[in-house]
Amino acid sequence: MAYVISDSCISCGACEGECPVEAISQGDDRYVIDADTCIECGACAGVCPVGAPEAN
Repeated sequence: MAYVISDSCISCGACEGECPVEAISQGDDRYVIDADTCIECGACAGVCPVGAPEAN
């Protein structure tokens, strides 16, 4: 299952640059992950300072 970014996101942008398939983009109030593009690699979760990306 694709990763999702929880409400704990602080919009720092650390995750966006780590995504190898560019599935992460800035949303209205936090970053979002396109579930159809996500390859479930977990790179985003590894760099997030608040643990916002979670396996869905």
